[in-house]
This record gives sequence, structure tokens and C-alpha cells, in this order.
Amino acid sequence: MKTKKIVFLSLTVLLLLAVGLTGCGGSNKSAESAKPSASASTPATESASSSAEESPSAEAGPTLAGDFEVQYCVGGYGDSWQKSMVKQFKEKYPDVNIIESAGPKINDQMKPRWIQGDPPDLVFIDCAGGLDVLQSIKDGQLMDLTDWLKTAQNVDGELISDLLIAPAEDFGGKNYTIPFVFGSWGTFYDQALFREKNWEVPTDFDSFLAVSEKIKASGMEPYVHTGVHTGYFTGGFLFPAIVSANGDDPAILKDMADLKEGVFKSEPVMKALQQIVTLRDKGFIDKASGALNHTDSQIQFVQHKDAFIPNGLWVENEMKQDTPAGFEFGMIPSITQAPGGKYIANPYTSPIAIASKAKNPEAAKAFIQFIYSKKAAIEWAELTGALFNVKVDLNGSKASALSISASKYYSSPDLVVLPAVTNNEDVKKEWENATLALTYGKVTPEEWADRVEKAAAKARAKNKQ
Repeated sequence: MKTKKIVFLSLTVLLLLAVGLTGCGGSNKSAESAKPSASASTPATESASSSAEESPSAEAGPTLAGDFEVQYCVGGYGDSWQKSMVKQFKEKYPDVNIIESAGPKINDQMKPRWIQGDPPDLVFIDCAGGLDVLQSIKDGQLMDLTDWLKTAQNVDGELISDLLIAPAEDFGGKNYTIPFVFGSWGTFYDQALFREKNWEVPTDFDSFLAVSEKIKASGMEPYVHTGVHTGYFTGGFLFPAIVSANGDDPAILKDMADLKEGVFKSEPVMKALQQIVTLRDKGFIDKASGALNHTDSQIQFVQHKDAFIPNGLWVENEMKQDTPAGFEFGMIPSITQAPGGKYIANPYTSPIAIASKAKNPEAAKAFIQFIYSKKAAIEWAELTGALFNVKVDLNGSKASALSISASKYYSSPDLVVLPAVTNNEDVKKEWENATLALTYGKVTPEEWADRVEKAAAKARAKNKQ
């Protein structure tokens, strides 16, 4: 579940087009990728006039053969889409023998092979235990896709880089990964329950506190989070709170990712931490949260033991077997802004990458060209309830009701969309542990900041080695 620059205000327009939208979470030694052949980057018989409505399997393409191994985790999005893409890709390239290394625990199972230098050709970096992207780049495990991505076209002859909602992340001027998921963290609630109880849907932190008082008075816990995987809380609550407190400027997230000295003690961070303290001291956070994993917290939520939960747009699909009839998922991008302030949309992206030691890199590139199409993006939305990282109009599709409900926010001019950043894993682990401790009252905001600044200093020193 896991998963996965500037304020993307322009994204609101793209998301209006794309959203009917939608678990779960140093120096580069990377080998230079082989320059793609003309047939790999631009399939010979494909035309820019090809209709996005046509099946990708109907298009011609480069001559490919041999084994092609793809690694993907079966998590909150399931595996129906991956299996469909593999089947269609096989129909298009019958001489390719596709090996699927997949399952709920595949990331852990494949780690020895990555360490031993025998990775799969292509990997979906998603779910718990997925590759540490920064470390993988440092260790030279991921292919440099920078030059290839500049000209790579999909099966419909469209430039992939032009189709991306969230661009490929910049790692020192290079691209090693491409986001394939464009989800969003947020605060979720049951629209039907709120109508029944006549509870107001909050639009800011003050109104969130006000309705939480009513919820608690009714005997229901206002807010549950996934303590075992604290990233849900930081993604859905803490990061938006930090950006709101920073005057809606998400540059502070890049400072955090870059481990800028003092950023974790800065005024915006301290203000955001104080909002957590407010929730805690008012008794609005379910005390059971700390021991709950994502599934347990989500079950409590759909069973109306808790009214709100920070989560991602995949939650409706992930919980479809456990959600009672009549439950209507609703989503608020953020609840931490001041009255009249802008909503903060915190995207959740999971990337795809090619191993630098891929045995069939041309097949891996062709697979990327195959799946980054509008037809594949629509199929993803319909099968997963989430948004694929491709600009596409989902009107008339079978995208989820939650995605449609969320779209009103993404079409709003009063929205700040945060950039994707990759954080140091050791520092992230420390701030998540410290955040959980803060929700329990075991540390103060000042002690939180001391702990995380100390971890950041250690990471900076390590990076210099």
C-alpha cells in the first residue's frame, strides 16, 4: 500500500477532464539505459490518428520476443487491471513470454533478487515493502528513462509525457520512475449518515471541530486513523495542515524532502502539529487508532464506529466486500485550512520503473507504451475506482461514485494540488513514529520537532559519505 516542483494549479483543469476519478501507503550509480530503437519508442505502424477507442491489441508494434517479467503487488487496487493488460499485451506480442511475479507479499519475496542483481524487467512500486526509490537510484537498480521519455509515444501515437497528469518525478535532473496511479489522500465520511443525522460536512478546521462535537455527543467516535501505518494520517491530515499553515505554498514539502536544516521546527510545521494536539485534547481521535492497521480502521469506519477517516481514493474499491448497503463514500480533500482557505489536495502516486539490469528492456518499454493510453486509463478507473496518471475524460465511464463525488473539489479554483516528492525513508519513519506518539500525548510538538530534526541531521551526514 504503499505507497509512490510547484503547486499544480493547472492540474485542476486536467483533473476536471480526468476525474470521474478516483493501499492501501546520494550519488547515482545507475547504469545508463540503452537508447531505444526507433521501433521501441515509436511503434512502426502506429499513427497519431489512431483512435483511443480502439483496443490496444489491434495496433501493430515493434517485434518483441523472449521472456518479459513484471512485478506488481496485489493490494487495494486488486489485480484485475494488471491481468487484463498482460493478456492484451500478450495478444499484441504473441512471441513474448510474460512472467507475472505478483501477490500481496511480492515486494518482500522479490527483495533477495533485487539485492542479488537478478531483478524483474519492470516493477510497479506500490504497497508496503516496495522499493525505496531513492536508495534504488543510489544503488543503480533503476534505469535512467530521461531521454527515452522525451520521445516515447503510446500505442495511439501520443507523446506519453504530454498525457501525464503528474509528471515523472525529477531526481537531480533525471527521471527513473513514472507515476502510474494518481489518487488523492483526503478525509472520508458516509454521505448517507451525514444526511440522516443532519451533520454539516466540514469545509475547514473550525467546522470540522464543530461537527466533531456533535458526533461525539451522539456516542460515535469522530475520527479514526491507521496507527500501524501512520502514513495515512500524515498524508491525509498532517501534510495538508503544513501547507495550509505555509500560506498554501507547498514548497515546504520540497524543503522537507531535501532535509533542509530547521524545516521540521519551522512555524508551519509547529502550527500543523498543534492542530493534532487540539484533536487529541478534545478527545476526537479514537484511542484505538494506534493499534489498528488499515483494514481494521476501515472496517470500524464503514461500521459507523467512527465518522471520519484519513485515507486514499482507493478505499471504496478496497472495502467493497465489507461495506454495508446504503453506505455512500464521500471525500473532503483537506480539513485543516482556516475558514475561507483553499482546500489542499495531496495526491498519492505510485510509480513504475524498469530495472537497470532488465533482461528484456525493449519489452518493458513497449509495455509502458501500451498501458499509458486513454483506453487503458479508463479501464483502470472502472476496475479499481482510482485514477490512472493519464489525462482522460471519464464521463460516461463506470468510474466509482466516490470519484464522481470527489470531482467537485478538483474542478474548484479554491484548490491547491501538492507536488509529488520522495522523502528519505529513515526520516519519514521517524516523523511517523513521532506523530503517532503525539496523538497519544507521549511527546510535545517541540519534542516531535527535536526527534525529526535529529533524524534529518543523521540522514544529511549519511548522504555526504
